[in-house]
Amino acid sequence: MSKRILIADDDTDICNLLSRFLKKQGFETKISFRLAIAIDALKNSKFDLMLCDFRLGDMDGIEVLSKMQAEGIRLPVIIITGYSDIKMAVNVIKAGAFDYVTKPLIPDEILMTIKRAMNEETLPESDYNESAYVKNTSKKNSNSEHLINGKSEKAKDLLKQIELVAPTNYSVIIYGESGSGKEAVARSIHDKSARKNQPFVAMDCGAISKELAGSELFGHEKGSFTGALGTKIGHFELANGGTLFLDEVANLSYDIQVSLLRVVQERKMKRIGGNKVIELDVRIVIASNENLIDAYKRGKFREDLFHRFNEFTIMVPPLRNRGTDIMIFSDFFLNKANLELNKSIQGFSSEVKEAFNSYRWPGNIRELKNIIKRAALLTNDEIIGTDAVPGEILNPFAESPMELQHETNNKYSADKSTSEQPVLKNLNVNLKEAALEAEFETIMNVLKKVKYNKSKAARLLNIDRKTLYNKMKHYNMLGDKEEAE
Repeated sequence: MSKRILIADDDTDICNLLSRFLKKQGFETKISFRLAIAIDALKNSKFDLMLCDFRLGDMDGIEVLSKMQAEGIRLPVIIITGYSDIKMAVNVIKAGAFDYVTKPLIPDEILMTIKRAMNEETLPESDYNESAYVKNTSKKNSNSEHLINGKSEKAKDLLKQIELVAPTNYSVIIYGESGSGKEAVARSIHDKSARKNQPFVAMDCGAISKELAGSELFGHEKGSFTGALGTKIGHFELANGGTLFLDEVANLSYDIQVSLLRVVQERKMKRIGGNKVIELDVRIVIASNENLIDAYKRGKFREDLFHRFNEFTIMVPPLRNRGTDIMIFSDFFLNKANLELNKSIQGFSSEVKEAFNSYRWPGNIRELKNIIKRAALLTNDEIIGTDAVPGEILNPFAESPMELQHETNNKYSADKSTSEQPVLKNLNVNLKEAALEAEFETIMNVLKKVKYNKSKAARLLNIDRKTLYNKMKHYNMLGDKEEAE
């Protein structure tokens, strides 16, 4: 029987193109231009996957996923987004999306992502049982990203902290930006502990609604509330003997935090609607991208719960601060992409390496991984070049193509208005001097914009670094130390 895919996008052309392409690949498709119609379709028919535009009418991807969770709809969702929405795309994955693909859409990339999503094992709520779920979790973990050991000082310090705390039973708080690898650190702590042969169960608290959080954590008995069609094993019970990783724990509601504190203190629990007391032996590792001390001072997080968890703290550095590790991670993800795509790409051009090291990576390791997967798909040579990398990576100072166009239009308008009535400060100035003055001002403006980073400035000016250096020397723009070099 053909797999069924729901395409939700308010762009008719994209919907029709995707539908025709997927039908040729053997899928059944249904198109929806509005969210309400898409939700009704998901409730009334069985689908295996949903392709959803990040901007669907007046809603974004996070609201779409929240609406699906509220309706109890569970299936893989792939978000379609423009590259300028990369920061929000990372948040959408944290909200429960399987992955995202960026425009312009590449058929092979979409097909590969769909196949990966459909290969993920999922179990309907009524079929949950401990052995099946733990088996599924273990399989997922065996394929998940492990901690990549970098060579920077920050990487070495991170590894030392992991090796120090792993053999203990301490609860650990892991801080870090979205996509920086907090779950990989938690998994590494588990793998280096005496619990390594026991379950490692991860729960993203930011992707679970308030109504479902209690059931996800503690489980429930059949018939305990409306919609409880079967017995559900909660994450605590699944992780018994092993490690429970709670990501973005500050997003749990106050009521759930109270229940969580009780379970952590007493080391036992009951399923919702149940009477049986379940003894627990679970190590808890939590993660947050916000300071939990600030969170409890604002009343968002319980102070007593914070102190229960705060036995050891690890800070995961953002990718932009990890120096040489960026290319180590890049090579690692390129090797994985080569295996997936059956390619033998050898590495990256010098321009791409320089761009990677200069870029801010707001989505951190997760963003890097997706950029390289996409670049590998587009590359038919032995080296990934600049033509396979998004323009925003090569030109990190352009927030988006739209902003670049807006800036260009404004500049053109300003130049046009002033050129209609030219005013010359010096009527005796010749054309060569005017050109030199314009060049000097252009170089100075770009240098100020990039905080005098000559490599970035040269790239923006579309000249090589040596040419920029010679021009700066000509205009006496170099300091004494730079002159000596």
